[in-house]
Amino acid sequence: MISLSNLLDYLAHIDNRSNVGPSCCMTILSEIRSNPMFWLTFTTINKHIQICYVFIHDIYEYCIFMIHNGHASFYDYFSDEEGSILNSHFSNANSPVFAIITPKQVDRGALMARYSRTDKTMRRIFLDEFAKNPNRGEEFYKRILLEYGDDSVAELGEAQVAIEWVSNIASKEIEDHRIGLSYLEKSSRYVAFDQKVNGQYKYCREERIMSSSHADRYLQTCDNAFDVYSKNIQPMQRFISEIDPIDRFFFFDSFSKRDISYNNLKSEKDIESARRIYNATIKAKSLDVLRGLLPASTLTNLAITGNGRAFEYLLSTMYASKLNEVKNLAEQLHTELNQVIAAFVRRANDKYGRSLQSYLANTRSAISELVQHHIKNIELDEETTRSVKLINFEDNIDAEVKIVSAILYEHAKGQSLGKIIKYTKSITPEDRHKIIQTYTKFRTNRRHRPGRAFEMVEYTFEMLTNFGMFRDMHRHRILTLERQLLSTRHGYDIPAEVIDLDIVKDYKDCMYKSNEVYEIISKNMPEEAQYVVNFAYKYPYFIKINLREACHLIELRTTPQGHQDYRDICQKMFGQIKLVHPLLAEEMKFVDLNKYELERFNAEKNVEKKRSELH
Repeated sequence: MISLSNLLDYLAHIDNRSNVGPSCCMTILSEIRSNPMFWLTFTTINKHIQICYVFIHDIYEYCIFMIHNGHASFYDYFSDEEGSILNSHFSNANSPVFAIITPKQVDRGALMARYSRTDKTMRRIFLDEFAKNPNRGEEFYKRILLEYGDDSVAELGEAQVAIEWVSNIASKEIEDHRIGLSYLEKSSRYVAFDQKVNGQYKYCREERIMSSSHADRYLQTCDNAFDVYSKNIQPMQRFISEIDPIDRFFFFDSFSKRDISYNNLKSEKDIESARRIYNATIKAKSLDVLRGLLPASTLTNLAITGNGRAFEYLLSTMYASKLNEVKNLAEQLHTELNQVIAAFVRRANDKYGRSLQSYLANTRSAISELVQHHIKNIELDEETTRSVKLINFEDNIDAEVKIVSAILYEHAKGQSLGKIIKYTKSITPEDRHKIIQTYTKFRTNRRHRPGRAFEMVEYTFEMLTNFGMFRDMHRHRILTLERQLLSTRHGYDIPAEVIDLDIVKDYKDCMYKSNEVYEIISKNMPEEAQYVVNFAYKYPYFIKINLREACHLIELRTTPQGHQDYRDICQKMFGQIKLVHPLLAEEMKFVDLNKYELERFNAEKNVEKKRSELH
């Protein structure tokens, strides 16, 4: 019996190894329709060859597929032997859409890069070049990157890495790199930092500080911060439980299939589920309140996914850092990336990388010296209570005209942007508003982001928030963020729960000691002095953000389960946008301006619901 693949092999052979195209399929289909027997004679193709016992249905379905895909004649054809090779490196060998699963990242990137210089398909390139030469990918990147300097091809390879036991100072410097890298970091909300390893709290013993006369006071200050944090976790949980006891809340009842009060639950399973939800919520709230005590030296874990080009630049900038911790991490990270994407990061510390490092260091040094001449003439702002200030924004009408013009331009029939802007200025405010409102009319949740026209309007906010909250805002990458060195000069936040639990003296004493040591260390080591500063201290930075990203950020960060610090900040950002652009602010439809006592409660209920559905 002859299989479909045998038939296609034959047909491809008589057609000079070109694929079985639509015309050929029409011939086959015509024969099948006129003679629905298991015996087929393709006399129109080759009258001397008879093909027997062919699976008519398989051929029929294949022919229909090929005819409906008119471009099918351009597809590659692979023999059974070639297909068996390809199946180990691609998700399939017979469809124009496939995943690249070949194990070496360098080969994946090189295969994609070859598209720009050949008419061959990727799988044919693999068979012709890579299957025969296991070093083809490395050779390709060595030639392209080193000889031609084509950086873009380095974006075609990716790596996933983990950096553990890294301080919050170093992790923020790493996360300053926004493009081509995605981060996931250990949470101070879900993980307590009270455990010791070999009798020591988990914070960075910074190299320069530890080799200086400041070592003892640095250790004492960090230990004290962790002591105050650790000893108050359980008291804070009990305190919050007393304020918001479990019997005040409603949980899912498996009998009535609705939420009822905790005291009315009958099922042991439901009661256990309710306690799990409640305890997770209380723990998260307690850790949220106390995280301000943690010093910036606190060690965290950081996972990074990124492309080779981004990693190469990250490494070069890390090598150029003023912090020894970051430089040491650069060496370790480079070593590990060499195990997986060596070809992509080869230049991070060679003559090209060192040239970039010199550029960065020299610019930083020269600008620092020049800035000191000017900055001394600017008075310090004594106001430390205003956490958000809208510094730059556009006239309301100009902002609306920009957005409407962008919307019209996308659907124009060849009209120039200049004429569209002129027209938009001439229409009535009512017509302008109708266009904007229609543009966002069908948003039903925050994930339905407004279109790119909203990127035409920008805002600059100056922020003065505690460092713990800055870490949350720092994760947003589609914006411009500039920040100063972390210090103690702007004061610190005290959560209301710290006052209510009557631990404010310990809290203030901790801040006082940190400030005292910071002032001493910062005289000669301002970068290293950051390590001793607590998360509660206020931190100055500014962000420049377009309306589309502001919509995403504010709607996301005001959801009920968010930390109250950034919920408050983002609510204020929304309020200031609303003052200057009232109609545009209305299109942020999912900003939550409410306040919640236990922010994580409903989120934990949803988690528990999904957990129960899985079981």
